[in-house]
Amino acid sequence: MNKPLRRIAIFCGLLVLALLIRDNWLQYVKADALREDPDNRRVLIARYATPRGDIIVDGKSITGHAETTSGDFKYKRTYKDGAMWAPVTGFVSQSYGATQLESIEDGILTGNDDRLFFRNTLDMLTGKPKEGGNVVTTLNAAAQKAAYDGLKKQGGKGAVAAIEPSTGKILALASYPSYDPSSIAGGSNADAEAWKKIDKKNNPDDPALNRALREVYPPGSTFKVVTAAAALENGLYTEADQKTKSPLPWTMPGTTTQLKNEGNIPCENATMRVALQYSCNTVFGKIGSDLGNEKMLEEAKKFGFDEQQFVPVRSSASVFSDDMNPSETALSSIGQFNTAATPLQMAMVASAVANNGTLMKPYMVDSLQAPNLDTLEKTEPEKMSEPLSAQNAQILQSMMETVVKDGTGKTAQIQGVTVGGKTGTAQHGENNSKNPYAWFISYAKVGDSAPVAVAVVVQDDNAVRENISGSGLAAPIAKSVMEAVIDSKK
Repeated sequence: MNKPLRRIAIFCGLLVLALLIRDNWLQYVKADALREDPDNRRVLIARYATPRGDIIVDGKSITGHAETTSGDFKYKRTYKDGAMWAPVTGFVSQSYGATQLESIEDGILTGNDDRLFFRNTLDMLTGKPKEGGNVVTTLNAAAQKAAYDGLKKQGGKGAVAAIEPSTGKILALASYPSYDPSSIAGGSNADAEAWKKIDKKNNPDDPALNRALREVYPPGSTFKVVTAAAALENGLYTEADQKTKSPLPWTMPGTTTQLKNEGNIPCENATMRVALQYSCNTVFGKIGSDLGNEKMLEEAKKFGFDEQQFVPVRSSASVFSDDMNPSETALSSIGQFNTAATPLQMAMVASAVANNGTLMKPYMVDSLQAPNLDTLEKTEPEKMSEPLSAQNAQILQSMMETVVKDGTGKTAQIQGVTVGGKTGTAQHGENNSKNPYAWFISYAKVGDSAPVAVAVVVQDDNAVRENISGSGLAAPIAKSVMEAVIDSKK
């Protein structure tokens, strides 16, 4: 080969090598960046070119799909009873992305998950259209409806979380006010207008906020269940009917401030049973102060405080502070000061007590299915912690059952069912200037089984302050959720 031809051959070889390097760079190094580039509409067009898989509750889909009439996206998502299920599903929108289960399980729902690779390859060879898989939830439709309808009837803001204590399965997750994800699923002007009404910049009620998982509230007197557990676990008191060392009035350590009780109730040296029955601030505040910040924090963490939960949707971390002085610890031990909790967290507290001291990790995805309904992944119940011994849990159960039988939680009574609970009315706003939050946590027992534990919080800014109580606003909702779960198991 003469010299000019050799030079041309070498040059052509270098060009081919450069093309190969560039091709591999684009396919392997830059693939993710190109796929996620917002200007790359091919990915979005492919995403909406086939029907999306469904989210399943009680064997029935709560999602669907519809063909669009304009644009280059063929399908859009639809939802059944969308406002009721929004805290579970989240949304998937041609314009605004995806949230919650729709986002976390997007690979399964679109059919792009690696576990569907061989099926997708076979379908491509046979010419069968690509399909998405299904997400099967742990939710109970009747319980969810009872929770949502109860919150809607109250008309304020609020949330409900319900758990099966023996497994950690989430049975209900409701938030109010809510929104219909179908209204923002497309890319039309109507979807844009609906988004404006949902966006918290324009709507102070923030209907898209998942209050059951993402909002933390002062739990008020419902936190006294955690304080009672700490007293039992640390041996400060060993029996429900043992008198406590609780003077009345009681001045918080290092201050001249007396901790007040609500009304004229029998709190002086009361037993823990009586103190929980009447919700004595002095008794549980002093218990927290006597135990100290370190022991109270240790017990709170066993229930899940100070840690985010992933169910798999992320739940905000509930808070019990460190480095508090004795008076701050006293206030925190009655669910005030810096203490704050999500409804899911307080449902976990009731669940652990009902499950004889064992807290199961909460979850709401039971399984992931391929398009042909084969199971790709199954969630197995997992122990999270043991906040109480079985003996102490049973002592605390007897105390919570007294609250419902003879105390502040009578409105949660269910005929023929043993119910344990705790009311709470949590201060809200600077110097308690705003209407308080109404709380109720509870569980129901049928025989030796506890099929459900519930937490309810209601915020009604328009209610007459004197009419706000956990017993009046929150307990009836918890009762209806417990009844729904019990009836569904008959």
